[in-house]
Amino acid sequence: MSITFETGCFHLKTAHTSYVFELADGKYPVHLYWGPSVRAVHDTMITRLTRFTEESFSLHEQSLDSLPLECPAFGGSDLRPGMLHLIHSNGTHALDLVYESHKIIPGKPEIPGMPSASGEGAETLIVTLRDQPSKLSVELFYTIWPDLDVLARRIRIHNSGDLPVFVEQAMSVSVDFEAADMDLLTLSGAWAREREPFRRPLYPGIQGVSTERGASSLQTSPFMVLLSRDATETSGEAYGFALCYSGSFAATVNVDQFGMARASMGINPFNFRWKLTSGSSFDTPDAYLLYSSQGLGEMSRRYHAFIHKRITRGLFANKCRPILINNWEATYFDFNEDKLLSLAACAADVGIDLFVLDDGWFGKRNSDHCSLGDWVDDLNKLPHGLRHLSDAIHGLGLKFGLWVEPEMISPDSDLYRAHPDWCIHVEGRERLECRNQLVLDLTRKEVRDYIVAAITDALTRGNVDYVKWDMNRNISMWGADLPADQQQELGHRYILGLYEIMTRITGQFPNVLFESCASGGGRFDLGILCLMPQTWCSDDTDAWMRCRIESSTSLLFPPSAMGAHVSAVPNHQTGRLTPLATRAAVAMCGTYGYELDLQKLTAEELDMIREMNKRVHEWQPTLFYGDFYRLKNPYESNEAAWMSVSSDRREAIVTHVYAQAFPHQKPKLLRLTGLDPALDYQDTETGLVYGGDELMQRGYPLRAAWNDYMSQQIHLLAR
Repeated sequence: MSITFETGCFHLKTAHTSYVFELADGKYPVHLYWGPSVRAVHDTMITRLTRFTEESFSLHEQSLDSLPLECPAFGGSDLRPGMLHLIHSNGTHALDLVYESHKIIPGKPEIPGMPSASGEGAETLIVTLRDQPSKLSVELFYTIWPDLDVLARRIRIHNSGDLPVFVEQAMSVSVDFEAADMDLLTLSGAWAREREPFRRPLYPGIQGVSTERGASSLQTSPFMVLLSRDATETSGEAYGFALCYSGSFAATVNVDQFGMARASMGINPFNFRWKLTSGSSFDTPDAYLLYSSQGLGEMSRRYHAFIHKRITRGLFANKCRPILINNWEATYFDFNEDKLLSLAACAADVGIDLFVLDDGWFGKRNSDHCSLGDWVDDLNKLPHGLRHLSDAIHGLGLKFGLWVEPEMISPDSDLYRAHPDWCIHVEGRERLECRNQLVLDLTRKEVRDYIVAAITDALTRGNVDYVKWDMNRNISMWGADLPADQQQELGHRYILGLYEIMTRITGQFPNVLFESCASGGGRFDLGILCLMPQTWCSDDTDAWMRCRIESSTSLLFPPSAMGAHVSAVPNHQTGRLTPLATRAAVAMCGTYGYELDLQKLTAEELDMIREMNKRVHEWQPTLFYGDFYRLKNPYESNEAAWMSVSSDRREAIVTHVYAQAFPHQKPKLLRLTGLDPALDYQDTETGLVYGGDELMQRGYPLRAAWNDYMSQQIHLLAR
């Protein structure tokens, strides 16, 4: 077995790592070790604390405040920020969670109402703790996939008492590290510059990232890494934490008085309170933990493998994806059937697989001021209806895709006029619009049922092959159709409602490719990825900005999850001019498509697109599912570079981009990695042959840059 329990000590073993904790005094789960595989840990926490206090150790005399607890709770003798905070029906805050039992089972139990990783090949430890006076129990779930080096953690709180209890805080994971001499890496940003990396040393007190917006958000990402101070892309220790959740979250590290670091992650306790009635339970989402002794690169590749094998599911898991064209930047709202078919015919001619009709096809949607919620065909633009357009596009040999924004409602819509109470609002207050829209209250069953019925009808009517599921604003006024003492459940209940809707709709259309979008990458998280195999990375399609965004996104997510397109120049977000070849090379780091009017391109550019599309179809298995290596960091230099290597190490695809060109520069050598040093590799463009050892030790000779934003793609095949 990969999980063992001996002499009060739990040992969870994967191919390369060990996670160990013990029952101190037979009562409290205490963390001992997380790192490279060990056979056993003998220097117990009790022994270390005896040395620390220089007196006999007894939990009846010693505060829990110096113990590295697996489930720290507020209301006991651990006075540090914890994992759990409950309020009893009499208003008191007290909790003493003591070990009661444990069991080890094959697989992984599902989480009610929430997506999570597949339990194939997994093993799960469930440790039950109990607070006897309140009759509350807490189950600690530890699931490991031994071959993938991933540990999932979450908790379930169950109320066996007669009175309700209020859950104020319930984090999915808490890990105490013995020393805080580490760096914290998190991802933050904004619209059009999502997931910028920020690395800083840990300091005493609380640090980290969080969002209170009701979504994992454009501003932060539910992901953090603790790094040894010397850690780089290729060396040093990295401890990854990734939350499988799409709502408000918190990812924090608290450094205490003794220099210990407590890392926690879960649902944000701000504006959260859950009424736990007698006999009911509350489950937290999964957090996926991963240790690497070989820096950030190895951590990322292990996360990528885990996502491919246990997160992404359905028809498109581990499959290539169609090359698409989206009409948005070509037409915006100004289109008709003839204009769309003309663009689609051009797309078919250059080897594109899928035509996507974006916003503006429904209701009276000629701007973003109306019609969200009215998912009926706009017969002024499409006089023969959606199905006629879909049939015509299918007749060109293309698949047909459709944009929807199901979670929103326009005040100027038939749906709002019929059901003004269906939006999130507070009675007696002005309803706060953003982008001329309001958010539907997904805590209401009738709202969820309406969305499922309306979107199901549209997808069926349109014979749709692909869906772009958008979400363009966050919750701002927090009021729902809930009792007063449950209003702070809105954020989590909204996400549970969203998961239910997505599960029902995707389940009815198993052959449809769904892509999530939220003003770009505003809800790019593992929760959505369990339901939809790809997410639009950012509304910023500028090639150089995408070098940055895609590079940092790859810390957790593989290229197969990242929506990336070639757009027009000057770029609509930055105004930047970049070569077509560079825009294509950068987009190949994702699911690849186009956001431009092909009919405005020259014959030479169309020929280039034909060749690039052939290249994408040929290279996609390695680009998507090969081992991904970051070679040059665009946040720290004038260059960006990455490469993908097939699992058998016989094919490699390298992408290099310069930002600014400088005159009179000699060509550079780019050191590659991940190749087989004993093999020879042929450059398929030049025909030249290099040894794998030569390419990794000396490097590949790049062309010198003579213009800004030049790129080079190198395709290597073993001879």
